[in-house]
Order: sequence, then structure tokens, then C-alpha cells
Amino acid sequence: MKLQLIIENDILKLLPLEENDFETLFKVASDPLIWEQHPNKDRYKSAVFQTFFEGAIVSKGAFLILDKRNNTAIGSTRFYNYDEDNKSIFIGYTFYSRSYWGSQCNAVVKKMMLDYIFQFVDKVYFHIGAQNIRSQKAIEKIGAEKVREVVVAYHGEPDRLNFEYVIEKQNWTS
Repeated sequence: MKLQLIIENDILKLLPLEENDFETLFKVASDPLIWEQHPNKDRYKSAVFQTFFEGAIVSKGAFLILDKRNNTAIGSTRFYNYDEDNKSIFIGYTFYSRSYWGSQCNAVVKKMMLDYIFQFVDKVYFHIGAQNIRSQKAIEKIGAEKVREVVVAYHGEPDRLNFEYVIEKQNWTS
């Protein structure tokens, strides 16, 4: 199992995030409205985003999301916290350019990631900020179920209350 590989369909491409992608991704992330419901609302600031980006690189499971129609970076997501014993992994730290909100982009990206990762795991978890209603609704739309509330330690950022969701392989209908 590889946590960073190229995953693509006709419209979108997930590329392994690299250190030289900072400026490209920060152009997307510098919009304050992207972060208004996220646990750390200051990620639109360069220094704060730098910490987030470093965490993405350290995770060794992060992606730059490209719209193949115009070869434009539109966001990022990642695999993290792989648990071999429990055959589980997390997907998260996802954000998109506002011009893609309300589209099928998030559902398509999650489908691509889930179709790939369910070859290797039985459960996929998601941490969603307790006040991030938009992301809670989006993850529920693709079939995730809320299982608990948990305080999450973020790389270089304060701990935050999150809701934990799960999709089990046996319930996944791609």
C-alpha cells in the first residue's frame, strides 16, 4: 500500500504533495473564507499555513488536487494515521478553492481515495472540526457516520474538538 501515489479520473488528479508546492497551494489557501468553519481559522495567513503545510509534508500521505481541465491547483487532502493492526486509516485535512464549493469535487475526490484505500483497509475515519457544519454535511452525504467526539492534536497548532466519522468497507458503495 502506498499513501502517496497519483490518483486520477477524467477531471481531477491527486498528486503527492511536495515541498516545492507551497506557493501553489498557498494561493488557494490564502482565502480567509475557506477557513471560517475550520478549527484553525488563521490558516489563510502565510506563517500559519506554513505550519499546516509542514504537517502535510511530514504526514507522507498528502496530495495536491488539480483540475485537469485547466491544470489548476484547487486544494489538498491527505491520508494519515494508518493503523495496520486495526486495518484503518484517516482521510482529512481537506480544503478546496471556494470556486469548487457546491460542486461534486469533494465527493469525487473522496470516492477516488476510498476506492483506492479500501483495497488495503476495512475502515476509514475522518476528523471534522466540531464547528465545521459544511464539512460534516459533506461527509455524511457520502455515507460516513459520526461515531464520537474527540480532541485532535494538530501539527504545530492547538488541540481542537472534532467529530470523528467512519465509513466501513462493507458499507462502501463506490
